[in-house]
Amino acid sequence: MKKLFLFVLAISASVLSYGQLHFGPQIGYTASKLSVDQGDIENGLKNNFLIGAFVRMGKKIYIQPEVNYYTQGSIFKTPSIGSLSPLEQEISLKSLQVPVNVGWRMINLEIVNIRLFGGVVANFVLDKQVNTTSGDPNDYETALIPEDFKDTNWQYDLGVGVDVLMFAVDVKYVGGLSNILNDVQFDGNTVTSKSNLFVVTLGWKIF
Repeated sequence: MKKLFLFVLAISASVLSYGQLHFGPQIGYTASKLSVDQGDIENGLKNNFLIGAFVRMGKKIYIQPEVNYYTQGSIFKTPSIGSLSPLEQEISLKSLQVPVNVGWRMINLEIVNIRLFGGVVANFVLDKQVNTTSGDPNDYETALIPEDFKDTNWQYDLGVGVDVLMFAVDVKYVGGLSNILNDVQFDGNTVTSKSNLFVVTLGWKIF
């Protein structure tokens, strides 16, 4: 991961030496899901909103760091065990997201341009909530508590963007690179969960 950031910093230095600079706020919609590698645990999507800001540096090739505040999460469902009721828990993680993307303006006109981009994303979890909506957590080995979630996790993203005048629309997929859980066990195995998102943002280039 350190090598990735050194690579991004090297590109940043080269882009800044000849590039344009844009800055602005952005809002967005996110559909998030915390994937689980245990077949007995089902999970569903959660929809939320995002607010943040971006800086774009460069012309044909550009780099775009962002800072976003958003909520990610999922609904975990564990089936009934004998006479025990199924367990359902709603996970909500309020996070500060810091993506660093490298992009290419594949069509670059005066009024409109179309971009492809990808990069790495650091997530810093600011608040963790686990709400049990059905079942008794004491009956299940896999019942989660806020302390089960790590404070930092890593992701990658890939997407396409369109700029029209001063507005920028980005559509991207954000996939998990690291386990968001601490040492959570199920049947003697460590449970792995990764954060995955579909994100649409609308940005306003102030300058």
